[in-house]
Amino acid sequence: MRTVTGATERVVVVGAGLGGLACALHLAGTGRQVTLLERESVPGGRAGRRVVDGYEFDTGPTVLTMPELIDEALSAVGEKLSDWLELIPLEPAYRAYYPDGSTLDVITDTSRMAAEVSRVCGPREADGYLRFVDYARRLWQLERTDFIDRNLDGPRDLLTVNLLRLLAAGAFRRMQTKIGQFFADPRTRRIFSFQAMYAGLAPHDALAIYAVIAYLDSVAGVSFPRGGMHAVPRALAGAAEKHGVRIRYGTTVTRVETAGGRARAVLTADHDRIPADVVVLNPDLPIAYRDLLPASRARRLRYSPSCVVLHIGSRQGYQRIAHHNIHFGRLWKGTFDEVIRRGELMSDPSLLVTNPSRTDPAVAPTDGHTYYVLAPVPNLARGTGLDWRGELPRWYADELIATLEERGYRGFADGVAVRQVVTPADWADAGMAAGTPFAAAHSLFQTGPFRPGNLHPGLDNVVFVGSGTQPGVGVPMVLISGKLAASRITGAGGAR
Repeated sequence: MRTVTGATERVVVVGAGLGGLACALHLAGTGRQVTLLERESVPGGRAGRRVVDGYEFDTGPTVLTMPELIDEALSAVGEKLSDWLELIPLEPAYRAYYPDGSTLDVITDTSRMAAEVSRVCGPREADGYLRFVDYARRLWQLERTDFIDRNLDGPRDLLTVNLLRLLAAGAFRRMQTKIGQFFADPRTRRIFSFQAMYAGLAPHDALAIYAVIAYLDSVAGVSFPRGGMHAVPRALAGAAEKHGVRIRYGTTVTRVETAGGRARAVLTADHDRIPADVVVLNPDLPIAYRDLLPASRARRLRYSPSCVVLHIGSRQGYQRIAHHNIHFGRLWKGTFDEVIRRGELMSDPSLLVTNPSRTDPAVAPTDGHTYYVLAPVPNLARGTGLDWRGELPRWYADELIATLEERGYRGFADGVAVRQVVTPADWADAGMAAGTPFAAAHSLFQTGPFRPGNLHPGLDNVVFVGSGTQPGVGVPMVLISGKLAASRITGAGGAR
């Protein structure tokens, strides 16, 4: 495993996102002097917080899986998860709504879930579900140690016995093809393959290795931190400060000063110069290269689709929905083609509706409700014909609300007290390449050792962390990226 050369005592981490915070904790646990610079007034990066008229909204991820990775970061400094966060298991993890009017609850207990699948889709489909669980669990076991929780320097690092086992398991076939070996009903096929969008791909284009995302979502379990997802970075930041990490909020980094093939210091908009033995960069990786480092020829990447998010504070509640709700449109393959290939809005959108006030009423005023509505849309590189800085956001928000009313949210428009719309233009303004919060897509040659590396190829002491580097997108992967970045500096772990 390649590591940072030279002194590593003083580390400056730029950006208090989940990856930067995890990295800071792992470094603090080894006695490094860590300074963390964050441009916002709170930690979290994409996992931020927005408060409007008493309604509190998570601005980024809403689904939390694998909380043991949070515990791992806290354990690096001798802290326990239970002392910093209250996690509420969600049951069901999701409720799926289909165009034929049927619903399917995703339950993490496999026996109960098999009964639910049998109730909705029949006993043969339930048998397929149990076989899928065994398969996806096996994929996770094979992938985690050798390919996810490990620093990879090149393709030769993939040559392990587990690679042969993955090949034998059909993990490099298309996900939709593999899913079809377990499920015949379109409803189960959808609920166990839509997660490919998290990796920036359609299920018919993604590799079967990404079935592990469905395993983490649907089998390993989904939790909700009391106070919202932003409670996670608050906890990590609190523990980091307790153990000596100096966090400076409201501090914008303008450049990394370099000389002799090494970073020497970090410069801020306040004209501070902060010397560093090592610099860790948590901004979106292409933006970090473009704005903070010496000019270099950037690698051309294919980006994931983006999304429009509606933050709705409402007087209207719905008893029959769950915390997380997925509303599938009639179309399937065609909608992915619209967004990913043609750069168009979904003509029949599938939507994620999260209702956090159902689980934690404190995130809304008395008798109020919060909703987070997510619709996949093209990123700015693909959807060049979409003007997100004009009237489109208002029009599209109206369209999404009308769609929700058609799908059972009666009176939704009349109940809206607060409405905020986040578009690809807003993600771009926040420093995300191509206007997507989901970074580079996980195509074959943007995965594992082919994904942009977390150690700068020309600067011996610059390390990257976050979804743009290894292992990739999603809260679990970003937390792992923090540990992998730290191991580049300390030389401990991350190698097999």
